[in-house]
Parts: sequence; structure tokens; C-alpha cells
Amino acid sequence: MANKFREVPKLEEIEELEEIVDEQSGESSPASPSSARPRKKGVLAKGLSAVFSGSFLTNDKTIKHVPFVLFLAFIAILYIANGYYADDKIREVNKLSNQIKESRTEYITVKSDLMFVSKQSEVAKAVEPLGLKEPVVPPMKIEIDTVKTTSAKN
Repeated sequence: MANKFREVPKLEEIEELEEIVDEQSGESSPASPSSARPRKKGVLAKGLSAVFSGSFLTNDKTIKHVPFVLFLAFIAILYIANGYYADDKIREVNKLSNQIKESRTEYITVKSDLMFVSKQSEVAKAVEPLGLKEPVVPPMKIEIDTVKTTSAKN
């Protein structure tokens, strides 16, 4: 279904469009010379010329929207600051992860060294220069009769 609110182009508008097409293609119609009518500026050209000349800043509509533009600028600054903050936190997390890995590696190394040094044979080698030797006879268990010791005290 076509747009029922669309206006049907009038005959004058069709003629103007034909003239514009003729001017762009380089052909001029015999009824109107190309120099008789000045060329119309497009909306984009008008907007760009207003921006480059600075005249859009004095427009009432523009002044009305200044708070919103400032709000958008503030949001953009917050967005950029948030990106930098996130980058810093990522670097900090990576640095701490590397420190954890190094500490874990050092812990495992020291633990294995301690286990090696605390073996009975290694302890015996370490105390030999002090004149201590490992006993050949196994230790004897001393048993004390608790009944005799309590009667001797009374």
C-alpha cells in the first residue's frame, strides 16, 4: 500500500526538477538559460556553512540545547575516565596475579628444600662436624611403676 498522505507532485515542481537535471547534465533547455536562475543550496551545504562560519552558535534553538550538549560532554568525559580506570585496574590485577605466581613458586621451592634438609640422613650429615653421631643401638623405653612411686611419696 502506498503512502496515502503523499502529495502528488505538481506540474511546476516537475518542470523545476527537469531544469535541475538538465543543468547538472550540462544541457540547457531552450526556454530558460542556465544563467537566469541561481542554484539552490542544499540542506547539508547550509548546515556546514553555518557550522564553519559560527553563525549556528547565535541561533536561539542552539542556545536552548546547550545544557543537553554539556550533559553529553560530561557523560563522554566520564566514559573516557572509566576506560582509563578499568585499564589501570586490569594492569593492577595482572601485576598481583604475577606476584601470586612468583610467591607460590617460591613457597614450593622452599618447602621442597626444607623437606630435603629435614631428612634423617641430612640432619646426621649436618651435625657430624659438631661431634654428634647417630646412635647404633635403638633407644630403650623407660617404664616407671606408678604404684611404687606413689607409695614411696607417702
